[in-house]
Amino acid sequence: MLNLSHKNLVVYQAGLKLVREIYSLTGQFPKEEQYVIINQLRRAAISVCSNIAEGAARRSKPEKIRFFEMSRSSAVEIDTQLEISIHLGYTKPEQLDNISRLLISVFRILSKLIENLNKQTN
Repeated sequence: MLNLSHKNLVVYQAGLKLVREIYSLTGQFPKEEQYVIINQLRRAAISVCSNIAEGAARRSKPEKIRFFEMSRSSAVEIDTQLEISIHLGYTKPEQLDNISRLLISVFRILSKLIENLNKQTN
């Protein structure tokens, strides 16, 4: 594996933990959701990490911002899908405490990265 700088970012590490938590949670969902909400949640979690890595590898600030915004959007997508999962009775809010903390952390750090990069480009 490549020894790249994004692997040392706190937000990337939190994203990896989020992926693990999402996979664990969705492993308990009904089998009929395998190709719907399970797949959607897992893909969004993977997208968080993938876009952080890709953004960190970009040279220009606008490109970095674009990928960090995509990562943050995937975090919002996860939040929405978790809310739907609660409404469908697949999980309970108290089962999401760790995921919620990770999601909030990822969202805040990405927002701050984007804000700082925007200040540098203006």
